Amino acid sequence: MEASFFSLLSKTPSQLFRNFQALILLISILLLLWPSSSSLSVAAAAAAVNLEAEALLTWKATLQNQHQFNYHPLSSWSAQTSPCAWFGIFCNNQGSIANITLVGTGLKATLEVFSFSSFPNLVSLNLQNNSLYGPIPSHIANLSKLSFLDLSLNGFYGSIPSEIGSLVRLSSLSFTSNNLNGSIPTSFANLTQLLSLGLDRNQLSGYIPQEIGKLASLTTLDFTLNKITGPIQAGIGNLTNLSILRLGWNNLYGPIPEELGLLRGLVKLDLSTNNLTGEIPAYLGNLTLLDNLFLSSNKLSGNIPSELGKLTSLSDFQLYTNRLTGPIPPSIGNLSRLNMLAFSGNQLSGSIPEEIGMMRSLIVINLNTNVLTGSIPASIANIPNISYIGFAGNRLSGIVPVEFSNLTFLQGFDVPANKLTGSLPPDICIGGVLKVFTAYNNSLTGPIPRSLKNCSTLTRLRLEKNQLTGNISQDLGVYPDLNYADLSDNKLQGELRSWNWGSLYNLSTLKLARNNISGEIPAEVGKAPHLNLLDLSSNRLTGLIPGELSQLRLYSLSLNGNLLYGHLPPRLGNLSYLEYLNLAANNLNSSIPNELGNCTKLLSLNLSTNQLTGFVPPEIGDLKALMSLDLSHNFLTADIPREIGGLLFLETLNLSHNSFVGSIPPGLANVLSLRDVNVSYNQLEGPIPDMESFRRAPFEALRNNRDLCGNNSVLNPCPLENPTAKAGKQSDASIIVFPILGGGILLISLATVAAFFVYRRIKARKASTGNEYLQVFAIWTDEAALTYESIIQATESFDSRHQIGSGSSGSVYKAALQSTTKQNQVVAVKKLHDQSGEGVERLKANWRAFRSEIRALTNIKHRNIVKLYGFFSNAQHSLLVYEFMERGSLRSVLDDAEKAKELDWEDRVKIVKGIASALSYMHHDCRPPIVHRDISSNNVLLDLDFEAKLSDFGTARLLRPDDRVSTTSFAAGTYGYMAPGIVFHFFLSFLDRYSDDFVFRSFDIVERAYSKKVDEKWDVYGFGVVALEVIIGKHPGDLISSLTTTTKTTSPSLLKDIIDDRITQPGEDGEVAKGVFAIAKFALACVRAEPSSRPTMQEVTMDMVTFAIPPLTQPFSQVSLEELFALVD
Repeated sequence: MEASFFSLLSKTPSQLFRNFQALILLISILLLLWPSSSSLSVAAAAAAVNLEAEALLTWKATLQNQHQFNYHPLSSWSAQTSPCAWFGIFCNNQGSIANITLVGTGLKATLEVFSFSSFPNLVSLNLQNNSLYGPIPSHIANLSKLSFLDLSLNGFYGSIPSEIGSLVRLSSLSFTSNNLNGSIPTSFANLTQLLSLGLDRNQLSGYIPQEIGKLASLTTLDFTLNKITGPIQAGIGNLTNLSILRLGWNNLYGPIPEELGLLRGLVKLDLSTNNLTGEIPAYLGNLTLLDNLFLSSNKLSGNIPSELGKLTSLSDFQLYTNRLTGPIPPSIGNLSRLNMLAFSGNQLSGSIPEEIGMMRSLIVINLNTNVLTGSIPASIANIPNISYIGFAGNRLSGIVPVEFSNLTFLQGFDVPANKLTGSLPPDICIGGVLKVFTAYNNSLTGPIPRSLKNCSTLTRLRLEKNQLTGNISQDLGVYPDLNYADLSDNKLQGELRSWNWGSLYNLSTLKLARNNISGEIPAEVGKAPHLNLLDLSSNRLTGLIPGELSQLRLYSLSLNGNLLYGHLPPRLGNLSYLEYLNLAANNLNSSIPNELGNCTKLLSLNLSTNQLTGFVPPEIGDLKALMSLDLSHNFLTADIPREIGGLLFLETLNLSHNSFVGSIPPGLANVLSLRDVNVSYNQLEGPIPDMESFRRAPFEALRNNRDLCGNNSVLNPCPLENPTAKAGKQSDASIIVFPILGGGILLISLATVAAFFVYRRIKARKASTGNEYLQVFAIWTDEAALTYESIIQATESFDSRHQIGSGSSGSVYKAALQSTTKQNQVVAVKKLHDQSGEGVERLKANWRAFRSEIRALTNIKHRNIVKLYGFFSNAQHSLLVYEFMERGSLRSVLDDAEKAKELDWEDRVKIVKGIASALSYMHHDCRPPIVHRDISSNNVLLDLDFEAKLSDFGTARLLRPDDRVSTTSFAAGTYGYMAPGIVFHFFLSFLDRYSDDFVFRSFDIVERAYSKKVDEKWDVYGFGVVALEVIIGKHPGDLISSLTTTTKTTSPSLLKDIIDDRITQPGEDGEVAKGVFAIAKFALACVRAEPSSRPTMQEVTMDMVTFAIPPLTQPFSQVSLEELFALVD
């Protein structure tokens, strides 16, 4: 080496320079060939981008709606372009993907093959409002830099992976509106940077983990609509930055923890619809920033703390349906921003505070169904925009403040069932917008308010059961929109002749019974075109019954208890829709006209306590639907017509205090429904019919006749060879009589059914068409083409080609009846299932359904209830004939995508209003009330104009006046539309019938105390389900089952996301948007699990149908479901 060094020294300078140049050249070449660190970085970045693009394209290939992508935003995803230019993809400065936002793009796939590890720089992932499904993969935790994650409004299921707890940079996490279950991971405690956590509208269960209290940065926490149980964790009090806390619609229990009082920044607090107990904490009054406070539908007790009056920012405050007692605190008057005060359904007592008049923003006051006493505060008159005042069902006394005459925006005034006295405010309708005015069942005196005379906006007027005075000739005016008016049980005077009957265009019900109205019934009453119920009973009316009444389509006419005289107008026979006719206790002195037999829809006929003479016409036998017949206390003579034995639905028969002779028609023995009978004080002789009602008749029902005998303890036995008895046996030889054996209940049932059908075939009148088998029939239409033969011909003997539906009791057929005079009539024919081969229980059930349907549909008349044209029954068929509904059932329309698109929001609102109106009529306007018991979308039919008609009354029940709540021994209804208690009873009844297990029987006995009660709340629940189905577009399914158990399942956070997306949105704030909002609101109230907490259909109709819905407080697209739930009352 030394030699080499010295050899270099020996070189000449020029040689050294040349060697140095060579060295420099070599080094330069080496430097050019060796890559720099920056160039290495660029290459690595390019490789990473290619890996991200490849991962996205691989996931895109798994999407199930590929055929849409030619016109889809994801069509930009291509290997030929940079992913930074793709739709929904955003890159950082280095070209790496930092943000993926694919909101509402219709993606349908799982995330199982999504390579999260390929996105090391991803900060935001937003996939909300798609159709993604499957579990949330645990390897999502590879997104170590993620700060924003939103997978809401999809169909993810399974549990939340605990690995998400490793995403420590997250500031916002939302899994809202999926189908996630399991518990909330305790690993969430690691997400200390989290500001917003939304797990609402899932099926999460278990307790709220205590570790949630470690998320000190949280501002929003939403667990609404899950199945979370347990107490509210005290650790939530550590979340002092919270502004929104929503825990409503779960199954939380225990008291409201005092630690919530530490959350001074709260703006919205929702604890509604849980099982919270204890008192409302006074320290909630320290949360002075609260705008929404929802504590409704719990089991809270005790008083309303006066400290809540400090919440002066409140605009929505709901305490309804709890167990609150004590007074309403006067401090409530400080809530000057509140627009709806709804404390109904509690046990609040004491007086209504005067301070309520300080709440100047109120639109609705609803304190219904409490035990409030004292007087109505006059200060309410200071609220300028009040639209509805509801104090129904309390114990209020005193007068209605005269200051209410200043309420110019009042649309509804509802104060029935109190103890109010004094006069009504004279100018209650000063604003000219009053629609609903109900103050019935009080002790009000004085005149009818003078302003009512010019209150042309009235649709419903109910002032009955008071002591009001005045002259109806002068105090009432013209009401073109009035539908229902009841002024009965007052002290009103005047005459009817001065009324402008033609102006009462929409009046359907008029009740003026038990007043002091005098004069004659004017012939002009026939000009009220839609009047179908007229009750003028127990007044001082005189003169003749005007024949012009026959121009109306009356279904109920009550003129009893007056001073009417003269003859029964034969023209009454033209009232072909008449169901109730009561002319008792007058001075009518003619014979019974034969034409009365044309009123074939009559259910009840009462002509008692008059001076009628002559014989009962045989046409009485044409009243095949008759259930009650009272001809007592007249001067009728001759034989009781044998045709009376053909009234197979008759339940009550009173022929007493006349001069009937001969024997009682033996055919009455076949009227199986007969319960009460009275034939006393006549000249009857011979055997009584061998049936239960006669065997058990008391002495007073049979006394003072010539020589009655038979199987009754108060009568002598009939001689064995009694000629009359022989004749009776010969004429009824075809009736099968079974011996009554001990314990032979089954034989009795079989005998009953067999006797009924044999009797129908042999004894009943032959049809005018000559059909030798037709025995029982009734027609309530003018169509001559409607005959038994025409139905058989039109359906080709019920060929399956004509079948359009079927149910448990029968099948429905379309029948186009041939007519030579006009266009063919199309009807719907329901044929009960064939009787042959059926067990006795099925025979009884089918007959029960047949009879129930006839009784119900002949008992009611409403535009939203399907018309029954008639029925036929013979040994082969039992048929019900209805009007044909062109569009079929509501269910069939909603299930068909194309038909559903025709059903716009206006039509849907109209459908729900129609159903509500029909049920309100059945429950509150019919006497006795009628419960349908099978409200479902299959039983709502639609005509060409989408007008809804309630159908299928086979399980309907009439509630007797002496027992407002009836009972039943079998379950009725359609699964999915039955309230929880009814479904449970159905299950237990099944076990009780088919199991000897004592435990099951014991459970059944306990359950019957509740679930066997038949009342209107059965129908209310079904209505709620159908209403939700109308706006959602399909059966609510799991949502409804969770609502009925006070734990909630998944649904989108906004109302707009739950409604049917096959049609356009209903706008933001118009009448249609308000209508859809109202449907959702009342539907949710109707499906509450506790029957007593559901509204009545009258309340629903009044709020949704009768008067205007208050304007929406925000655009429809921003209405959240939790806000809707809070408004439910």
